[in-house]
Parts: sequence; C-alpha cells; structure tokens
Amino acid sequence: MFTIREIRTERGVLQYRRESLTGIRCRISPVRVERQIDTAPAMPDSRDGCPFCPDAIAVSTPTFEDGSRLRSGESVTFPNLYPFAERHVVTVITPDHAAGRFEKRCLADAISGTAEALGRAPGYASINWNYLPSAGASIVHPHLQGIADPEPTRLADLYITGGRRYLADHGRLYWEDLVEGERCSERFLFEDEIFWSANPVPLGEREVRGILPVSTLAEFGPYIGPLADGILRVIDFYRSLGTHAFNASIFFDAPGKGGQGHRAFCSIIARLNPNSLSMCDSAFMERLHLEPVVLTLPEALGALFREKG
Repeated sequence: MFTIREIRTERGVLQYRRESLTGIRCRISPVRVERQIDTAPAMPDSRDGCPFCPDAIAVSTPTFEDGSRLRSGESVTFPNLYPFAERHVVTVITPDHAAGRFEKRCLADAISGTAEALGRAPGYASINWNYLPSAGASIVHPHLQGIADPEPTRLADLYITGGRRYLADHGRLYWEDLVEGERCSERFLFEDEIFWSANPVPLGEREVRGILPVSTLAEFGPYIGPLADGILRVIDFYRSLGTHAFNASIFFDAPGKGGQGHRAFCSIIARLNPNSLSMCDSAFMERLHLEPVVLTLPEALGALFREKG
C-alpha cells in the first residue's frame, strides 16, 4: 500500500514515504521534534465582536433561500458569507465561544446539521473543521464548514479515481484491503463501527484516519454518532500530548456513485498550538511542494496512543 526509502544522516533517520494508490508523498524527520517549537498554547478568548456568539448570530449571519437557518441540537447552520465552493455552509457547534471540550452529542448534532445542509445540493461533499487560529480558523468560536462541488477536491479525486482503478484491476475494494493490512500494523488505534489508524503516509503531523463502511453523504446518518465519538477520542489523545489545534475533514463520494470503489473517510491532523509569534507548521514544502515534512512516525503514533489509553 506504500513504500519507504530510508536514509541515515548525522542526526538520525530520514524517511521518504509514498502511497502507492495516489502517489502522495511525504518526508518524516523524527529528529526535528527536538526543535520543540510547539509551546503551551496562548489561547485566544475575547468574545468581542464574535458573530457566532448567541447575542449576535441572528443578526450577523446569513440565511438560506427560504430565510431560515438550520438548527440541530445546540448547533446552527447557515450559508458561508464568503463562499469558496458552489455549496458552502458554516455550522456553529455550540453557543460556548471558547469551548475546550466537546460532548459527543454536541459534535454529532453539528455534523448532522452540516450533512443535512449539504444534502440539499448535489456534488462531492466534505465536512471540515479548523480548530483555533494556528489551524487556519479565522473565527475562534468553534465551527464546522461544509462544502460541495460538481468536481471533487484534489485529495478526494486522487482517492476516488484511484479506488475505482484498484477495484477494476483487482476486483476488491482498496479500502477493505487497506483496513485488513492496517488492523495488524503498529499504526492501528481502535475500531468500532469505524476503523481508526495512523495514516502511513501522513499529510500532516500525527495524522489519523477513520474509514467508514459507506461512501456517500446519503448513507452517512447511522455513523454520525460513532464518527463524532472517534473524532473526540483522537482530540483527547492529541491533548494528552500537549496539542490543542487541529484540522479535520470528512470526504464523501458524489450521490449515485456509492459502491464504485470509494469509502468515506475522516482525516485529522495536529497543528501547532496558538502562539504569540504566529508560528505555523506549514511552510514551502507543505504549501508549494505539496510534500509535507512530518515529525512523528505513524508507527510511533500507534504506540503513543496505546500508552496514553
């Protein structure tokens, strides 16, 4: 499923990893963790001018065509005021401006609301979460973003196209073969209705993947609760390692495409904590070369998860 080329430098091991299905590549340099650039978080907390707080959300956020906002539990979903997708919605997860912990029901409601809003439009959907400014959140108040377009995003396209090619070539689902192999690896984390493991060719620091047994948004409903539970378990694990900021995305195939080689999956990566220097963990390799430099070996991440559990 992936290849490793390893070299030894004066400071230690450097690995070049490549995913066979997609050609995605990364570099893993464990020695770089010694820089200790991720310090205790300087958490932003000001509620002044926040458009997502309860006293402002009804006047500061747009409505859908019928004049409504979608409510699911405590969450509120509405169109993005500054969209970058054909369908782009925002879901405020909780009225709490600076929520540090999330209840499973709270997150599940927010994911459900986002999925319902995206289900009103065709296309390739994803549900996304930038948590804290150092992970790209322009508003601190916790919120999800859902997007859907007639074409999949680049990463989704690689997996959807590659999965269909794999099915045609082998007569088996790539994702089922992947799960079978990863279940016995050092990267395995946990499994219930959803399979979770450290991604062997990570797109970011400490990347964890959750693989669902369905493909499209229309099939997603029964797995929202288990997915929310798994995401929160990963977030708690990150926090046990001192990491607070993260990005998460859930990728779906388009309606009518289910069963043609794809499985919906959730990807989560740790990011640097908010800090007074505005230091970020994405530089020219990640943004311009599309080849992330990662510090933690996926196999070590599995060991860390078992140690913390």
